[in-house]
Amino acid sequence: MAQKDIVKRLRSEVERLIADHERVSAQCRELTAERDRLLTEKRRLEESVRELDTKLKSLELSSVMCGNEGSVERARQRVNNLLREVDRCIAALKQQQDNS
Repeated sequence: MAQKDIVKRLRSEVERLIADHERVSAQCRELTAERDRLLTEKRRLEESVRELDTKLKSLELSSVMCGNEGSVERARQRVNNLLREVDRCIAALKQQQDNS
């Protein structure tokens, strides 16, 4: 009789563990899908931020160049930054040509 009770207890424990496993697996799938959705949304928002940042810099430069709400020093600084960026691009192109 004691063996039957042990087998019944083991069987109910195994059934409980299987049910827990199925529940946790389903929850894991849901969380993975949510993570993937959030990563996609994050990438979209980061791209939007980059685009808006580019637009903002362009608007700031045009505003400063037109003399609206800006100083000549800010305009010079922005132009100098753009020239440095162009110089870096030219240097990268020359290095790429030298490597070819």
